[in-house]
Amino acid sequence: MSELQIETRPLDRLIPYARNARIHSDEQVAQIAASLAEFGFNNPCLVDEQGVLIAGHGRVLAARRLGLETVPVIVLAHLSEAQKKAFRIADNKLALNAGWDEELLRLEMAELQALDFDLDLTGFGGEELENLLDGDGEEDGAGGDSADEDAAPEPPADPVSRPGDLWVLGKHRLLCGDATVATDVERLLAGTVPHLMVIPASLEIDSLRDSQGHMICESILQNDRRAGYGSRIADQARFEC
Repeated sequence: MSELQIETRPLDRLIPYARNARIHSDEQVAQIAASLAEFGFNNPCLVDEQGVLIAGHGRVLAARRLGLETVPVIVLAHLSEAQKKAFRIADNKLALNAGWDEELLRLEMAELQALDFDLDLTGFGGEELENLLDGDGEEDGAGGDSADEDAAPEPPADPVSRPGDLWVLGKHRLLCGDATVATDVERLLAGTVPHLMVIPASLEIDSLRDSQGHMICESILQNDRRAGYGSRIADQARFEC
């Protein structure tokens, strides 16, 4: 392979690949244009011998938006037709397969923010950028205002699960209902008699009967009641289902 050379070509000599699968929204093209204006055209477009783009479709669109007449180009004359097709995909997909060290990224962003640099030029923005910067120090357990891991999140405006929904999770069952309503518990158990039920003090043991009048957990609670300490269990425990 010969040494790659950067040359400058007029935009109208660059031919977009007709089957380019990568999509560039107007918003992203605007981001690329802002990046070119700030940092310069530091990443040349890649073309074949005929001037057909292999990589750089988004940069060409951004250059047109900026009114540029020429752009830097590298001709990849050593690639076969199959390699051109594969590289068009790999050049985009391989970058997507990378991840971020969020702690280091947060430090870099915080320093840029302190320097009054426009963080939108990094490609991050909106809620994504806000969440990244707001996460600073959340994991610091040394006296900081760390978030309470047990705090209940705010309910969503449009919840996925609603009262009455029954979820079957393998051999487990989860009901969105009221644990103090015997019919809800009966539906959840579906005829299964548990070895132990722990109930709130406000719930009478005799109320745990199914629609036929049978005790939902008779084998344990009824025996405990006969022994005279069922009420103490009810006074001390809470219902978990």
